[in-house]
Amino acid sequence: MCGRYASSRRPEDLVEEFEIRGSDVPALEADWNVAPTKPVYAVVERGSDERQPERQLRVVTWGLVPFWAKDPSVGNRMINARVETVAEKPAYRRAFERRRAILPADGYYEWYPTSQLTRAGKPRKQPYFIRPRDGGVLAMAGLYEIWRDPTKAEDDSDRFRWTCTVITARAEDSLGHIHDRMPLMLTPDKYDAWLDPRRSGRDELLGLLEPAAPGLLEAFPVATLVSNVRNNGPELVTPIAVEDPVEDPVEGEAR
Repeated sequence: MCGRYASSRRPEDLVEEFEIRGSDVPALEADWNVAPTKPVYAVVERGSDERQPERQLRVVTWGLVPFWAKDPSVGNRMINARVETVAEKPAYRRAFERRRAILPADGYYEWYPTSQLTRAGKPRKQPYFIRPRDGGVLAMAGLYEIWRDPTKAEDDSDRFRWTCTVITARAEDSLGHIHDRMPLMLTPDKYDAWLDPRRSGRDELLGLLEPAAPGLLEAFPVATLVSNVRNNGPELVTPIAVEDPVEDPVEGEAR
């Protein structure tokens, strides 16, 4: 799964990275500990029968609320959508057909159980930060939804809630030893097809979603400070040395 990630890039950098013509989206503070229910950036394309789709940068809430939901709190449980079922599950099916997004990140965190035990006798978990090896943007495949709050008036500017979810898949071999799931990463050559709301063919869209090629991502241990969502800052993604490192089965390196 993907339950925490880092997002520190400025909106103007994302506008350039994803070739967005313009955006008046409010700037979010750099966040090295993005958790569910927080506001995040999403790249989407919006259009209509009369208007060509336009690429936009939006601020949305992490945790998808289906348009038919009666209670928005269901979004707290919908931070990830499994690629194996995303095209069929009622919570995601409509968004998969029409409202696909790219969720930009610096990288994401996963926790690996070590041989050390806590006072309760359970394995102590060591957080790892996973990011593109070249330092580029991690373009996570996602979905977005727009939920209408029935308790708000038609003229209330807050009556629509924009939310999102990250699509995950089985982790590629060099990362699967840390966690068995990982967010799906889109390469630039797939941005146009994935975002285009006029495309709805199930097989075509699923064909765009492949795990990152081996060697594209790197993982390293970071301080356990990230385990507390109240902690935030660039020190959370600083590599540290650990006594019980994960052995990389592909490259044979201790991470």
